[in-house]
Amino acid sequence: MTEESSKHLPIEINLHAKSRLLSVAFEDGSRFELPCEYLRVFSKAASLDASILGKEGVSIERIEPQGQYAIRIVFTDGHDTGIYSWDTLYALGVNQQANWAEYLKRLESLGYQRQEPEGTNRRVRLLYFSWLARKMRKEADEVTLPAGVTDVTSLLSWLGQRRQGAEVLFTPERLRVTVNRQFAEGFTRLHEGDEVGLVPNSPTPPATPDLI
Repeated sequence: MTEESSKHLPIEINLHAKSRLLSVAFEDGSRFELPCEYLRVFSKAASLDASILGKEGVSIERIEPQGQYAIRIVFTDGHDTGIYSWDTLYALGVNQQANWAEYLKRLESLGYQRQEPEGTNRRVRLLYFSWLARKMRKEADEVTLPAGVTDVTSLLSWLGQRRQGAEVLFTPERLRVTVNRQFAEGFTRLHEGDEVGLVPNSPTPPATPDLI
């Protein structure tokens, strides 16, 4: 493969060691924050079997260029055969939410209970407005984001799954979302310490049973 055969070319690659995230920005404006754990278990040199167990705390030891089309990532668990082309990194970013759900289901089928590694959790402050505050019985909350929740879209999906009956409250068409007091799009990335406002579009709440 050569650089010319790559459909998506990166313009920036940064490793955030403390949060165990690889940030990749592409020429088309897309930017993805890929957890080290996610990259490790979806390496083409790995498979979704027992070898993926216990990778919550894995980090990236070093990144080595592979010509003009890819990088080789060396992980702290000794895995060093993963070659990630630009198109592979792009696909992992686009499909991150679905891939992460697949990963969690695979862990469950193997009887493994995934644990969030200490010191890598991102905490954000949520502000609820209008009828959403009444439904949630609070005006604010602080939550720790799972590794697969990286942007506004995945945040809303996760919030809808946290409590029975909440899914209808957090559908994107019902809410305007702000991040640090600026209106945000679904692809807006979330970081440690962000303040996220959830503002209903309509003054009329959806008809839902009491949240459990």
